[in-house]
Amino acid sequence: MGKQQCCKWKFVATMALAAMLVGSAGTVQAQLSDTTAFLADVANQYRVVPNVVYHVANNHENKLDLYLPTDPDGPTPVLMMIHGGGWVAGTKESQLLRALPYLEMGWAVVNVSYRLVQVSRAPAAVEDCLCALQWIARNADRYHFDLSRIVTTGNSAGGHLALTSGMTPASSGLGWECTSGNFSGPPTIPSVEVAAIINWYGITDVADLATGPNTKGYAVQWLGSLPNRAEVASVVSPLTYVDSEVPPVLTIHGDADQIVPYDHALRLHAALDEAGVANQLHTVPGGGHGGFNRAETLTIYEVIQGFLREQGL
Repeated sequence: MGKQQCCKWKFVATMALAAMLVGSAGTVQAQLSDTTAFLADVANQYRVVPNVVYHVANNHENKLDLYLPTDPDGPTPVLMMIHGGGWVAGTKESQLLRALPYLEMGWAVVNVSYRLVQVSRAPAAVEDCLCALQWIARNADRYHFDLSRIVTTGNSAGGHLALTSGMTPASSGLGWECTSGNFSGPPTIPSVEVAAIINWYGITDVADLATGPNTKGYAVQWLGSLPNRAEVASVVSPLTYVDSEVPPVLTIHGDADQIVPYDHALRLHAALDEAGVANQLHTVPGGGHGGFNRAETLTIYEVIQGFLREQGL
């Protein structure tokens, strides 16, 4: 069995295991019937290209996984998915099952890893995800990506990176890390437009978590002892970049989140409203930092699908 085929079967087996764990004992048989049909369809309709190196920095290879329709009718909508972990932990593999709803819709999924703090402090993770976006643009023809329909998503720190990937302008300079071989002047950074952002309880104000009453260890660690840490915190904060030109944003956040304050969602929502940006805040009453129950999760994905329809995606 070839490497790619082996990875495909591991992918399907993982999804099958997860599907078997869904639901109560009284409804397992019916769910297995539906799930088996869906998984068989995924196995037939998708191919997996794992661990593609999209960028090298600090001698560290940043990699992504591709889940691609095997026989697309034309250019395919793209979900760029980014894992969480406070910029200090987490893996792209941990996000695999989050791709399922988008695979069912026929999307291509690009599952991204990035430099964690053990390799590089801020703003490295932001730079890397911008480079992943550039990689998608450079490889659009090869993988049949529809560059007019790129959506970024992630949870927690991944939500923050989904926001910065879609909102950070070229003038920030954070995209310069993606260029190479041009030392005659300022690098030219191709524009890659993001059509929408789905932000799962992401950080929107890094400085708020680095000092003061909302201080969180992961933010302190990410900024470390940088002499310009206040400036860097501003440069990597989505709230810095809110203006009328940013893409539509859907934010999902529990109002009892103890890891990323719910206030981050409220402030982003208010700022986007003031700037006239199409956006929606879906609040999970009593919800913590993810871990939403079945009913809450089903509602969330109904909201996501409605949001994507409204944006023509």
